Amino acid sequence: MMPAERKSKRVAMIVHRVGPYHFARARAAGKILTTTLVEMFKGDDIYKWDMVSGSDGFERLTLFANQPKSTRVLTEGLLTALDRCQPDAVAIPGWMDAVALGAMKWCRAHQIPAIVMSESTEWDERRIFWKEWIKRRFLSMAAGGFVGGQPHAEYMTKLGVPNDRVFEGYDAVDNDYFAGEAAKWQKLKAETLKSDNEDRAANGSTQSSAISHLPSSPFFLASARFVEKKNLVRLIQAYARYRTLAENAKRLTSEALKSGLWDLVLLGDGPLNAAINSQISNFKLTGHIHLPGFKQYDELPAYYGLASAFIHASTTEQWGLVVNEAMASGLPVLVSNRCGCAQDLVQEGVNGFTFDPYDVEQMAQLMFRFSAFPSLKLSEFGSASQRIIAEWGPERFAKGMCEAVNMALSVSPPRASVFDRLLLKLLLMK
Repeated sequence: MMPAERKSKRVAMIVHRVGPYHFARARAAGKILTTTLVEMFKGDDIYKWDMVSGSDGFERLTLFANQPKSTRVLTEGLLTALDRCQPDAVAIPGWMDAVALGAMKWCRAHQIPAIVMSESTEWDERRIFWKEWIKRRFLSMAAGGFVGGQPHAEYMTKLGVPNDRVFEGYDAVDNDYFAGEAAKWQKLKAETLKSDNEDRAANGSTQSSAISHLPSSPFFLASARFVEKKNLVRLIQAYARYRTLAENAKRLTSEALKSGLWDLVLLGDGPLNAAINSQISNFKLTGHIHLPGFKQYDELPAYYGLASAFIHASTTEQWGLVVNEAMASGLPVLVSNRCGCAQDLVQEGVNGFTFDPYDVEQMAQLMFRFSAFPSLKLSEFGSASQRIIAEWGPERFAKGMCEAVNMALSVSPPRASVFDRLLLKLLLMK
């Protein structure tokens, strides 16, 4: 039997660790490109994801069980892997760590075009002139870039990559998964509410919630690591203020107030866990703010499906994939204007609103506004979220990657100067 015909273009996509969204992206890319997903290591100390195993329409190489302490060991493993898969183009994650530097070194040695994948915006971190200079030199060795959205493209262009060599669509999740699984929970919620109402009419009793540890009333959902930049302390302050606004609203009767106040569910875990619990206690919100902990990928749709709205309050965020997940699940969204996704994914007054993450009062006012919306209005916002995010799924990732590869192969690979080769060598010695 003749071997299967190789697709015309082969791309090696390098990631530090394969998460569910990397898998979905590689699967989509594998439909139009011969794709090798190069996973540097199986586990890390930052994310608690369960290991995502296997492949689907793409080749997968995993190099290390855990991140090597030695830069030399890491780089040699990566160079050997690239020698093995012999790609026509290499998609490199970022520009400053040993993985990116090692991959660029291989590309320059073999005159293979490099595509730099980036989620960075000009404003997501404080920029230092000498680091920006290094980025410019690094990017001058690349054929082009593959970025999240418009602000990321603008930043890469400012760093010297021609606009026609920068492609969007990098930040994608499996929209179909979240839409389908969340819909199951939304249906269950509706059936449970109907059953509750029938039971109340019959004997005045109330059935337990479909998820016992979640509030049966409407709730805001947030999902984030419990670290400083996620801004959860201010979010709790805003939520406390929201409750005061709602309780003081003269147009609410006592009965409407009882059913109109929303709870807050915070998914995640991290070093600020104790501080967050302390703040909840100080505001006397223990019965209204719920901390289910970190949830794995297969557990998330239940929370998205049962929530009424999603809020992401980070003071800095390169993109914010949880916003993609929430929108795919059909939720209205409130998103910090410091999140890289805000400009592309949030349409003001259509599927949600953006806010200044340092402005607690603005956050509270928007939470109050959402909670006062009739259910039909919230449903319209949620439907708009799904329409918008449909343009930002794995298919867009695959299209953007394919366009970047085609462009990279149509131009002469940039030649690294002696100075640039020396710079790569010095940076890899850190």
